Amino acid sequence: MTPAASKAAYTIYVDGSCQDNQNVTSDTPAGWAVVVVGGDSQRGNGTGSVITELSGKVITDSTMEYFLGAEVGSNNTAELSAIAHALRWVLKDGSVHQVTIRADSQYALQITQRNWKAKANLALVSTVHGLWDEVSTLCNLTGTWVRAHSGHKWNERADHLAFRAMQGEQPIPLDFWKPGQR
Repeated sequence: MTPAASKAAYTIYVDGSCQDNQNVTSDTPAGWAVVVVGGDSQRGNGTGSVITELSGKVITDSTMEYFLGAEVGSNNTAELSAIAHALRWVLKDGSVHQVTIRADSQYALQITQRNWKAKANLALVSTVHGLWDEVSTLCNLTGTWVRAHSGHKWNERADHLAFRAMQGEQPIPLDFWKPGQR
């Protein structure tokens, strides 16, 4: 590993998607997504390059390997799951010195950073808090809000990935995808 690689700074865009966010249950389809970008200006014009993309369904079955504590599939559990998976990626990568997590969910960001007190999703919130605390000891970690559905390329990409994961469909490859395309 080169010294430059050992001092990586990334912007990580996260998003969640839920098919029907009313009367949610453990069977309600929900998906999460993570887009890790290096060299991002955070202005929304797509600067930087994608390091990796991750996405999947919100897991509500406590016997499953990647269960994080979500009891239901909802937009909120999807957003929190996305943050958890982003933080897990940072821990696995091990070469990051600065991370900005950008989310379009005020709920998820405020709960994650302990600015708001969680009233639901307590097990999942506990998982996210533990991951946030652990990553915070290893690198400079911040969370910032980005406006949803405003044409911000990397936020739109995270939205696409989360929507496709929720639907159980493969994402359109980045080379053929256009912002706003679900």
